[in-house]
Amino acid sequence: MSDFRASPDMLIVTIADRQYGVISTRQLRDAGLNKDHVLHRLRTGRLHRVHRGVYAVGRPELTHRGRWMAATLASGEGAVVSHRSAAALWGMLPNQIEACIDVSVPSHGGRRKRSGIRMHRSSTLGAAQVTHCLGIPVTVAARTFSDLEPVVSPPELRSAARQAAILGLRIGTDVNHDRTRSELEFRFLQLCNNNGLPVPDVNIRIGPFLADFVWSEEQLIVETDGYQYHRGRAAFEADRERDLELRALGYDVMRLTYRQVTDRPEETASAIRVAIATRSPQQGPGAKIGHIPTKAPWPR
Repeated sequence: MSDFRASPDMLIVTIADRQYGVISTRQLRDAGLNKDHVLHRLRTGRLHRVHRGVYAVGRPELTHRGRWMAATLASGEGAVVSHRSAAALWGMLPNQIEACIDVSVPSHGGRRKRSGIRMHRSSTLGAAQVTHCLGIPVTVAARTFSDLEPVVSPPELRSAARQAAILGLRIGTDVNHDRTRSELEFRFLQLCNNNGLPVPDVNIRIGPFLADFVWSEEQLIVETDGYQYHRGRAAFEADRERDLELRALGYDVMRLTYRQVTDRPEETASAIRVAIATRSPQQGPGAKIGHIPTKAPWPR
C-alpha cells in the first residue's frame, strides 16, 4: 500500500472549504506551513489577510458567512458570533453589510480588539450559551435574542421575534415582557379600549407563530403591519404563507395598517366588532359584543 500524504495546499483548501474560504495561522501551521511559506503565499496571491492571524484562501472576497467565521477565528478561544450579527446568522434579521462583526468571548478569554470586530466580553458565556449554526460558532438563539434587545429598536426586536417564530427558533418565554413591541401595537390596544372592544391577548404563540393580537374563544387574530417591515415580495409571500397556516389551524386573520389603526379607528373597530360577533360562540340575543352595524365598511 502506498503511503499517501496530502500536500499542505490540499489540506489548506480542504479546511478553507468548510470554513467559507478562511483559515487561521494556527491551522496553516498545523497543515505544515511556516512563516516564510505563509509570506510567499501572501506575495503570490494565494492567501489574503482578513484579520491579524486569519486569511482568505484563493481570493479576497468573502460572503457574510466567511466574514462571520473569520471574525471568530481572529478573536481567540471561545469566540462566537453574537448580538446583531448572530441575529442575521440565525435569520432573525436580514443580512446587511456590517462595518463591524459582533463577537462575544468569555470574560477571561479572547484576544485584544481587532479592526472590523466589535468585541463583547461576558462572564455568563458558558457552554450552554453557545452552539454552531451552519458550522459557525454562535450564541444560541435565546441568548442571541436577549443580547439583541438592548441594541435594536422595538420594531426590529418585534420583527426578530416574529421571524424566530417562523423559523421555529426557541428564544425563551420572556419575549413578552413589555406586552407590545411597537407604537402601532400600542395604538391598537388604545383603539380597542376606546371603542369598547374585548381586550385581546397580546403576542401569543399559535403553532410556530407569534400572533400580535388574539381573541382565543373566537379564534380571531389581528396582525398590525407596519409598512417598513412588511414591504417587498419576500414579506408579502411570508405574510400570506403565515395566514394560510393560521387558517389551517382554525383562525381567521385580519391585517391592519398604521393608517387604519390611527386615522380611521371607528371604522376599523366596527369591522373588528363584526368579525368578533361572526365568530363568537354567543351569537344569539345574549351576545355582549356591543352595537354591531348592519354593514361595517372595511377601511381602505
